[in-house]
Amino acid sequence: MRPIPDDPKPGQESVWHYPRPAIAERTEAHVVIEHRGLTIADSHRTVRTLETSHPPSYYIPVADIAEGVLRRAPGRSLCEWKGAAVYWDVLAGGDVLAGVGWSYPEPTAAFRILRDHVAFYPRPFDRCLVDGEVVRPQPGDFYGGWITSRVAGPFKGAPGTMGW
Repeated sequence: MRPIPDDPKPGQESVWHYPRPAIAERTEAHVVIEHRGLTIADSHRTVRTLETSHPPSYYIPVADIAEGVLRRAPGRSLCEWKGAAVYWDVLAGGDVLAGVGWSYPEPTAAFRILRDHVAFYPRPFDRCLVDGEVVRPQPGDFYGGWITSRVAGPFKGAPGTMGW
């Protein structure tokens, strides 16, 4: 069952107008991740992925991620559009946030702009921001979308939405 999309307010994008299959596009949005008093990432050079029913995920250039916070985590997965993903732990303020980041070392041709970028689940961090606005995590434990006031849902990820 397809849900009824929320009517976007002025200045909002509806995730139901995002394409399927997904796309990746550069954005100048100011993306910041903070944890335990440390700035994990700070970038104006991110790439966001857009897919029907999902809030955007932001991929941050490795050069804009604090030195020494990333450690390769076990595991791999396969995205039908982006290719094979690897995972990253974040080491910050004495915490080890296991498997909270992912990247595509050899993305498919359509997603080559994701090379040398890492995306992060927002939930484990103290604060994730887009242009100064605190992000709400996409519902559920599988997807890594970042919800802001700029996107209208409903969003895939909550119980009962897997068939969307």
